[in-house]
Amino acid sequence: MKKIALLLALLLCIGVAAGCSQETSSEQEGKTVLSLYSSIVNDSEREMLSSIVADYEKEHPNIHIDMNFPGEEYENMLRVKMAANDLPDLFDTHGWGKLRYGEYTADLQDMDWVQNLDPNLDQILKDENGKVYALPLNQAKDGITYNKTLLDKYHIEPPETIDEFMTAMKSVKEKSNGEVVPFWFAGYDKSSIAQFFDQFATPLLITDKKHDRRESLKNGTFDWPNYTALPAILKEMNDQKLLNVDAVTAKPSQLIDLMAQNKIAFTISGGSLGQDVANVNPEVQLGIMPNPALHEGDEPSWIGGERHTLAAWKDSRHLDEAKQFLAFIAEPENAKKMAEATSLPSALTNVEAEIYYSESYKRYEHVRVEPYFDRVYLPNGMWDVMGTTGQELLAGMKTPEDVSKKMREEYLRLRNK
Repeated sequence: MKKIALLLALLLCIGVAAGCSQETSSEQEGKTVLSLYSSIVNDSEREMLSSIVADYEKEHPNIHIDMNFPGEEYENMLRVKMAANDLPDLFDTHGWGKLRYGEYTADLQDMDWVQNLDPNLDQILKDENGKVYALPLNQAKDGITYNKTLLDKYHIEPPETIDEFMTAMKSVKEKSNGEVVPFWFAGYDKSSIAQFFDQFATPLLITDKKHDRRESLKNGTFDWPNYTALPAILKEMNDQKLLNVDAVTAKPSQLIDLMAQNKIAFTISGGSLGQDVANVNPEVQLGIMPNPALHEGDEPSWIGGERHTLAAWKDSRHLDEAKQFLAFIAEPENAKKMAEATSLPSALTNVEAEIYYSESYKRYEHVRVEPYFDRVYLPNGMWDVMGTTGQELLAGMKTPEDVSKKMREEYLRLRNK
């Protein structure tokens, strides 16, 4: 026991000494060190952010930016840091700028780039007092990805309503003699099914004035049978064999090759899918469309808002330097680089990013962007519930009514946690 205690003490001393030497080294170099944490996982996206940081450090030799990419551990790591009230100088709010990190972020409304912030992001990154919570590095607009090559071949226009969507899928199945999957799911990863529910819950329960349930969802009085229509739609698609037969077991890694072989008409996947498919088969062109309206008289809608951001910790000892870096990365040249590296539109109106889906986003630039449904209207933890109940629905283990019942139980349980 004494040996173990001695070893632990030695390790502690080494750790303390390493920390002290690192701090001394930074002081000796005469540099201000800014910590930066990002949830970015894609290698090319990390490289671009690192490249912009390197450019900044060349222009500001008195500043060093210590970059961290924790990957899957990002969210847990930031929760620990929030609990200790010891956040990084700069950090990614990854969709939770107001709802989770709001009390920790500095107000950025006095920065020059704010005048160019896309108005679609106002409800997501601003509050009623004008506070701006983070600088968005790109802008998420999630909808349905479609195989433009196939739709052109079959003379099918991208659908705008759920009825048109069902008709389009049936036409694909008929005209391809069953060789093409109308709507493909990588259901082995339950997130793909959760994403379907998240995207379609917005037109079901939010955007149509006659079916606007946002207040009851927020205050806990929502009547969950109103949700049943959504799993019923997914079940109908499955019953009519409009989904891939392995929708519950298919893996995301299969998507690129199948799309490149013209085996898929519609799927839920954005980001770099279009470019990835083009790299395999340049003859196949993809597009992306907003989520179809579910109620008569309603319009299609995107869901999204912030994807990757950088916020400044309000209690940072180097807040001025942190904001100085934000001003640098918001410069049009750098903002364009980040948007293009992530294959998403820029969040700044003075930046025109050249990305794979530029034509699609231009076509639908008039379509409104609604916040992610689960982030605004559901308690933390419901994402897994949506994914799991969807898997069980497709596997025949649950009815649409069962799904709504389970959603209600978990919604109430997690709200009271």
